[in-house]
Amino acid sequence: MKSQAPLGFGYLGRDGQLIESEGMQLWINCRMTHIACVAYMRGYQEALPMAEHGLKALLGVFHDEEFGGWYSRVELDGKPSNPAASKEAYAHAFVCLAASSLVQAKIPGAQELLDLAIASQLEHWWDPQAGMVVNEISSDFSEVDAYRGINAAMHSVEAYQALADVTGDESWADRALLMIDFTVDQAKAHGWRIPEHYNSLWEPDLDYNLDRPADPFRPYGATPGHGFEWARLVLQLALRRGRSDLYAPALELFKRALADGWAADGKPGFVYATDFEGEVSVAARMHWVLVEAISAANALAQLGVEAEGLDLVALQAQWWAYAEQVLIDSPGRWNHEVNGDGEVVTETWPGMPDIYHAAQATYFPFAELPLSFSGSAAQQRG
Repeated sequence: MKSQAPLGFGYLGRDGQLIESEGMQLWINCRMTHIACVAYMRGYQEALPMAEHGLKALLGVFHDEEFGGWYSRVELDGKPSNPAASKEAYAHAFVCLAASSLVQAKIPGAQELLDLAIASQLEHWWDPQAGMVVNEISSDFSEVDAYRGINAAMHSVEAYQALADVTGDESWADRALLMIDFTVDQAKAHGWRIPEHYNSLWEPDLDYNLDRPADPFRPYGATPGHGFEWARLVLQLALRRGRSDLYAPALELFKRALADGWAADGKPGFVYATDFEGEVSVAARMHWVLVEAISAANALAQLGVEAEGLDLVALQAQWWAYAEQVLIDSPGRWNHEVNGDGEVVTETWPGMPDIYHAAQATYFPFAELPLSFSGSAAQQRG
């Protein structure tokens, strides 16, 4: 695995070499570890050392031994890039996801990581009064930032589903559903476009990052890709908890993302972001948006959700064809960002940081929908 550095997983450039200046980022290390576990449980034995390597990094160089939690970034030599930097819910959600997958894969030492991750979520990140997660906390966990974000909440939903699978504690799924209900309500109030940014009272800030629309984690406006991703997560949790009332909202999220995103500027591919009138604000095409659209369409089709006027099977075929023509550089190598003409650009994402979205899209047709990817793989493995 070329992204494997001596002490963890780094950031891969388009030349297949590590971008040393990017160091090792927690979310990448967790995602690569998670995917390695799923691959291993699905019979790819070569992935076992990768999973073990990721676990060692999460219990080692990434873990803050003084204050707890995990550093967002460490350098290739293992030193924290900025020990005083705030800790992030987004990345900590992926610690939960990786830990759950490691335990499901029966990797020795994984339970220690899972116990640490659960304790961190309950002590610092989950806000029971809001029924949501906070977004950012100071390095010593003494001060919570006022910003709240739907991106961190979305990946916490995914992580909590995985925690429910690995622990058997359905209170994690209950927490995920609280975040889903909030997001669905917000989307419904905004024409099924999901507001990304909020203040500490969870009031939306629709103009946030108006001057930085292409931010990789906090883009301005609405992102069709998150519409698709939320639609998939809503369907998975709805099926798990018998919430068939959520099927229709999931379809609305899907339809809005499709209408706003695909060929919105007259060229093929899904645009990255729009304003709340549906006007394109960032026209770049991100690979993850397309594969999340495929997974959402697959989920709708598997559940037999009536999508009048939409051929979900044909859409998936169309999007896979686009991926093969434009996004897949060679087997296993995806272009992360292209323009409307299919040319590789790096305005938001330099290089090819990880394979998480693309790998999950390839696993999705074989997954048990009520379960997380690792829970499903573990069940099928027996």
